[in-house]
Amino acid sequence: MAKNTICLWYDKDAEAAARFYAETFPDSAVHAVHRAPADFPSGKAGDVLTVEFTVAGVACLGLNGGPAFKHNEAFSFQIATDDQEETDRYWNAIVGNGGQESACGWCKDRWGVSWQITPRVLMEALAAGGDEAKRAFTSMMDMTKIDVAAIEAARRG
Repeated sequence: MAKNTICLWYDKDAEAAARFYAETFPDSAVHAVHRAPADFPSGKAGDVLTVEFTVAGVACLGLNGGPAFKHNEAFSFQIATDDQEETDRYWNAIVGNGGQESACGWCKDRWGVSWQITPRVLMEALAAGGDEAKRAFTSMMDMTKIDVAAIEAARRG
């Protein structure tokens, strides 16, 4: 296990979520599934308690902690994409697998974890500053999934 690991609280589906992430994103894998040695507040001995996994190179631990806490937008994974094809692939995988669209490149997976599917061209435009950044930002504000061609057009003015 990495020295610093993101711990994500799930009701009971940490293993299913980790396997979905491993199938969807490169440099992702499920490393270990640990079962509870005894009964616990939201489960029984032998149930999956924790899952060690990586998402796009980031070390994570999924904890099946029960329904007490829900995910919200205060935490999200941001996945940088190189083009529209990659943006579409990740967006469609999350939204098309029981997730839901949000605004400005944000979506949630079926477990409630928030994702930002962010084309690099958008981040480059924002980093450029000035009118270019303003045009790209204004364009993005009207989008759900980011449209790379529209961002590129906004950058050019």
